[in-house]
Amino acid sequence: MSETVRATPAVDPAVEGDGGHWLARSSRRLFADRTAALALFAIPAAMLVAGVVSWVIDWRLGVDSAVYRSGALALLTGEPLYDNDFLSAEPPWARLPFTYPPTGALLFVPLALFPTQVSWGVLAAISVLALALVVRVGIQTLPSRPAWLTPARTTIVLTILALGIEPVWRTLFLGQINLILMALVVTDVLVLGTVTGRARHLGGVLVGVAAAVKLTPLIFVPHLWLIGRRTDAVRALGTFVVLQALIFAIIPHDFTRFWTVAVTDPARTGPTFWAGNQSLNGLVLRLSDLAPWALAAAIGIGAVLAVPAVHLARRFHNAGRPLAALLVTAFFGLLLSPVSWSHHYVWVVPLIVLLLSRLPDHPRVRDVAGLGAIVLVFASCVLLIMRTSDPSRPPGVKPELEWTPPEVVLGSVYLLVPLVLGTVLLLRLLPRGRGR
Repeated sequence: MSETVRATPAVDPAVEGDGGHWLARSSRRLFADRTAALALFAIPAAMLVAGVVSWVIDWRLGVDSAVYRSGALALLTGEPLYDNDFLSAEPPWARLPFTYPPTGALLFVPLALFPTQVSWGVLAAISVLALALVVRVGIQTLPSRPAWLTPARTTIVLTILALGIEPVWRTLFLGQINLILMALVVTDVLVLGTVTGRARHLGGVLVGVAAAVKLTPLIFVPHLWLIGRRTDAVRALGTFVVLQALIFAIIPHDFTRFWTVAVTDPARTGPTFWAGNQSLNGLVLRLSDLAPWALAAAIGIGAVLAVPAVHLARRFHNAGRPLAALLVTAFFGLLLSPVSWSHHYVWVVPLIVLLLSRLPDHPRVRDVAGLGAIVLVFASCVLLIMRTSDPSRPPGVKPELEWTPPEVVLGSVYLLVPLVLGTVLLLRLLPRGRGR
């Protein structure tokens, strides 16, 4: 990831012209290889079948998608979203509070058309296709890449291999929406910002929709402003506000309840000191033994990190490396968010795409060492191991608060990846490193 990469992006001719047809042309090119097309659709089809089978045998599958669906049903039936600990439509094995904005319930309404487990299958199938889209767009927007990193076949191979990454398979297993939100942001920032024609006027809308489902994509509004797409940034914020106004008109009680109580209620998100929370707030909570000032300290640290993050994002964008700039903002958002569960780190997939592009045409072992280390971190399930490493602990004991220094490092390894990579990049910007 040195600064010597040529700054002229290798823009696909398919991106030029009316961007409204870019995805269709890209899909036709991908599907020209029948084997690749079959491989692409085999996994989503299997997800749908698994959802139907799980419904028939009443298998507990898709805890979070069950909550999404219940929120949609609550919206349709007039049940309050935030007045109780859980919603009446939730199955007994998925009794969790609805933690999303009320606009999320509105956008989850299509899931109400299916039984609980089938809705998981639908969401998982769309998520796999969204993952393939992210890989495809990421490869296409690289300024340079080795000859073997071809868009069509590499998209299939990387999508399949990425299923072994813990944030990805955990997102799919839980029925989370992280991959779909990432695809919305990637399409908005990396595709709609380069097209012409009518589709250009959609820039920012997808970011606004993503933020209406989960608040964390709001971090990409300042990213759009930072890279010079100020109209799109305003459009993204406007989309978010319009959706809030719409839901206020439909369910004013839930809107008020969310923004005045639920949005800051820690009990609705679960114990944020758990190892699964790989944000600065989670780290400070673990290190400070749940000090009440932990969140304020984490925000202060995030404010300090914002300076180099802005610098790196602007530098990458100005050098014609939009994917790298986007990843800086994405990982900074994961660090800054009060809660960033391990499955939120699906952004490691486009990071792997970026690191693959930095390899030579004939890579050696030492060339792939750094990439291999990152893959190992996110495929190792180390956070799950750290959470359950000592079965002798009695119930109610908080193992994260008893960690030794080595355990703290292992239990914070996800959030250490962007911190370490950011430090390396900043060191390379020092005067003696500019020639490398």
